[in-house]
Amino acid sequence: MEQQALIKSLDVIDQKPGAIKPVTGLAYHSANAKPGTLFICIRGYKTDGHKYLKSAVDNGAIAAVVEYFQDDLDIPQYLVADTRAALAALADLFYEHPSQKFNLTGVTATNGKTSTTYMLNNILEKHGLRTGLIGTVIIKAGNSIRPADLTTPESLDLHRYFQEMVDQGVSHAVMEVSSSGLELKRVGNVDFDIVVLNNIDREHIDLHGSFEAYFNAKASLVRNAKENSWAVLNLDCPYTATLAEETRANIFSYSLKDEKAHCLVRNLDLSTGRASFTVHLNIKDPASLFANYPASFTINLSVLGLHSVYNAMAAILVALLNGIPVEVIQEALRSFRGVERRFELIFEDDIKVIDDHFANTGNIHVTLETLQLMDYKNLHMIYAIRGGRGKTVNRENAEAIAYWAPRLGLEKIIATTSISHVDEKDVVTPEERDVFKKVMDEAGVKAEIYEQLPEAIAHGLSLTNPGDVLLLAGCQGMDYGAAICLEKVHHLKPHLSKDKVFAALKNRVAGI
Repeated sequence: MEQQALIKSLDVIDQKPGAIKPVTGLAYHSANAKPGTLFICIRGYKTDGHKYLKSAVDNGAIAAVVEYFQDDLDIPQYLVADTRAALAALADLFYEHPSQKFNLTGVTATNGKTSTTYMLNNILEKHGLRTGLIGTVIIKAGNSIRPADLTTPESLDLHRYFQEMVDQGVSHAVMEVSSSGLELKRVGNVDFDIVVLNNIDREHIDLHGSFEAYFNAKASLVRNAKENSWAVLNLDCPYTATLAEETRANIFSYSLKDEKAHCLVRNLDLSTGRASFTVHLNIKDPASLFANYPASFTINLSVLGLHSVYNAMAAILVALLNGIPVEVIQEALRSFRGVERRFELIFEDDIKVIDDHFANTGNIHVTLETLQLMDYKNLHMIYAIRGGRGKTVNRENAEAIAYWAPRLGLEKIIATTSISHVDEKDVVTPEERDVFKKVMDEAGVKAEIYEQLPEAIAHGLSLTNPGDVLLLAGCQGMDYGAAICLEKVHHLKPHLSKDKVFAALKNRVAGI
């Protein structure tokens, strides 16, 4: 592509002249630079891409987009205010605006992005559509599937994946949109047809500096939605509900409580942990997109949890906007088996073992509220303290657990710092351990803290009796918990087949 044609898409403040050559590719990592590459210098949290411009030139880069000039390099350099925004604009243009060529839904939330996107993808595939999926676990373009590195890929990679979807004949795609992806402009120049905001809670506050900054990052997906697009909003989240008046998009809302929502949940039954409920369309306009849908229809989920109801509602509303028949939606959600570590039932025999990533207070409250609605004898919890997230997050998580402990009959919490099963960035600090213990002590809840994850799980299993539930709770520190727990279950119950005991791990990515 002609260099000047690409540069015209940017707001160039100044430029350093040099030989103008055609651009054969884009790169933001110097190791990926090749002859003909236009290199974009990105400033990150840990390093600055400007430091690697010479290395990129040595590898063949013929021009650069910068936030400050490198005077010792004899290539054209284009000065812009924000190279991240420039990278997104260049990638979109270089790949010829691929996200405009199919129907694209972006899903953001503090909790439930992955489950919602998987549910929606399952509905779209059940309808016979060729789909794309981008998120925490995988990147899927038609028949091509690969593991994901980031929840929301860097903009250059993202637009390249979109182009792969175009090449694969994808008609509908859905992607997770993280708060960091929004703040770092990774979804810059992406053409969303539908955006979804399910919930906002206190998470990644340290990354964004404040809850207000985190909220604004999430909210930008809705606030910046294009005219004539749709914004699917959960009115039961007070933060999400405020955005209905702050977007050009058409609003399509859902709620378990608010009668003003366009879609209402009624007759909710969570006694088994697996929800059944009625979706009521609260729309009386005969000229609406939904005129041909029944006023009410039932949904039966195979996955556990109250949070799954909210995730399913988001997926249902997007499916309705795409004209998917009710019977397809019903069957797709009935057959959906869930996403790993999202209130996942990993063992069910005389006891139940549930695995949940317990990332933040919103996640904790909805998980423990679901358990309160379930039928069982006793609940036992093994909680992995969140390492590297600071005292605030760990205090708030502990307070959420302490709130529910008496309501669930939990007199003791088994906690672990999972020292042998976390990376350096996820090691629990003494301050994080102490603040968890302090909150438990003040609440009158006994906390037994183990350094080793296997020891904590062994103790938890030793307490279970028929009819009980064992909850494996926590993020990075508990990623390996399911595998460890099921190994111990198999040892304790040798009469059960290995296939039965380890069935939940068959398609796992984390902790295997």
